[in-house]
Order: sequence, then C-alpha cells, then structure tokens
Amino acid sequence: MIVVWLKFVHVAALALWTGGILLMPVLLGQRRAAGEGPPLHRLHLFTRFAYVVVVSPAAFLAIASGTALIVAREVYFEWFALKLLFVGVLVALHVWIGLLVLSIFDEGGHFARWRVVASLVTLSTVMLVIFFLVSAKPVIPLGFLPDALFRPGGLSEIVSPLIPGPTP
Repeated sequence: MIVVWLKFVHVAALALWTGGILLMPVLLGQRRAAGEGPPLHRLHLFTRFAYVVVVSPAAFLAIASGTALIVAREVYFEWFALKLLFVGVLVALHVWIGLLVLSIFDEGGHFARWRVVASLVTLSTVMLVIFFLVSAKPVIPLGFLPDALFRPGGLSEIVSPLIPGPTP
C-alpha cells in the first residue's frame, strides 16, 4: 500500500514540476512586453513565486518520492539508469531556469522569443524521453561498455592512468 501512495505522490509532484517548469520560459518571454514599473514587478513577483513556492518544492518532492520508490521497488535496470541520467538533465535545466528568473528581470533584461521556443522544445524533449523510458522499459544492450565497469574496482582500473599520482 505504501508503494501505491508513493507512486501517487510521485506522479502528482511530477505533474506540478513538469507543468510548472514548462510555464517558466513562457513567463520569462513576457518580460519585454511587461515594460517597466508595476506590470514588470507583478510579472517578476508571479514568476518568482511560481518557481520558488510551487515548481521547486514539486521538483524536490518528485525526486524524493522517486528515490523512495527505487528503494521500495528495487528497480535496477539499464533503462532506469538512462532515465536517471535524463532526470539529471531535467534538474540541470531546472537550475538554469532558476538562474534566468534571477537575471531576466534586471534592468534591460530580456528573453528572446527564439529562446522561449528553444527552451520549450528542449524541456519537452527531455520529458518525453523520460516518459518513453518509463513507459516502454526498453532493453538496452551494454555490450559497448568496457568489461572493467562490471567488476568491483574496475572503474579505478580505467581512471587511474588518467589521474596523476604523487610525485616522489
């Protein structure tokens, strides 16, 4: 029963996070049209409120509940590792948008229409890849990876020649 509630919380938080993060570039694109004065301050206040009070806590809750689901369901598959990589990309984009929220509303700041479109396409693509990986659970062959990655201590065999040791 706990897994069902975790999934519910995870999906609800994901809906808020992904919907909210898709809204952010659109709000940032309204910066130039807002001009100066009270309209700009309202837009800035609304954008920061949405990011800080709604979108970021939803992202945290989605990641926390997702992590709890990993432990509860013991999901350890190749597709899942790839999904986590794309979740990491989504988190990086989330942070980038947060930095934009801070800088776009400075004097003379703007967010060009092409950047709005590029942001929406990038965010949507990452979200669709994650959705595909979770829904299809594709078999991903790992034959192209070095054998050392599959034995204990193998990563150190690969990386140690690249790291300079102490000089005598």
